[in-house]
Amino acid sequence: MPVMFIGHGSPMNAVKNNDFTKSLYRLGQKTDRPAAILVVSAHWLTMHETAVSINPNPHTIYDFGGFPEELYRIKYEPPGHPLLAKNLSTNVQSIKIHEDHEMGLDHGAWTILRHMYPDASVPVFQMSIDYAKPPQFHFDLAGELKRLRKKGVLIIGSGNIVHNLGILNWNDEEGEPFEWAAEFDRTVKKKIIEHDYSSLVHYHNFGAAAKISIPTNDHYLPMLYTLGLLEKNEEIVFTYEAFQHSSISMRCFESV
Repeated sequence: MPVMFIGHGSPMNAVKNNDFTKSLYRLGQKTDRPAAILVVSAHWLTMHETAVSINPNPHTIYDFGGFPEELYRIKYEPPGHPLLAKNLSTNVQSIKIHEDHEMGLDHGAWTILRHMYPDASVPVFQMSIDYAKPPQFHFDLAGELKRLRKKGVLIIGSGNIVHNLGILNWNDEEGEPFEWAAEFDRTVKKKIIEHDYSSLVHYHNFGAAAKISIPTNDHYLPMLYTLGLLEKNEEIVFTYEAFQHSSISMRCFESV
């Protein structure tokens, strides 16, 4: 299976029919049906451990507030896949993976998957991000998950390359990005094309644009998982390139 990075943006994308959600639908249509989907989302953070959900019936998690009622009425509840989730914990040798029996699907997962696989028939499980660990840890851990791809698991990192909620342009959802946001997004794209993943792990070296683009790295780290899962001969195709509210990069890509 390929690996993907999806810039998921606002939970409201779950109910939108826009260029971004149409691109998600096309991704689902053209990709071979997975045995299961593993999502590494910016919205499941743990401290001092990495967890995988072995819940056979993950529920929809509304991990946000202040949005229209229609968003809270959505249920996207595919089956889980405990067997493949346990296989993940077996394959990882560098650390012990905690098996979580309760985790559902956070909005980094279900708001995108309901456009990619609307019938919710493909099993889905999540792996958490140990927020106490540095970026290099996450990139390296991703390399231990590669065997899952050969078992038919589609692995998706779900976050945003540029994600600064403190400087949103609320008045224009599809407006032009701030210059610092566009600069950092272009830099990341260039480094991905050049296969310079080490620079992206050490993103602090990119200076002021990186600092303002990534005030916290919870949304950036899922991208490092996607890059760490690539094989040496794989290239990247950018499946969507745009901004929402001027400071959220919706850039998405997949391996080919």
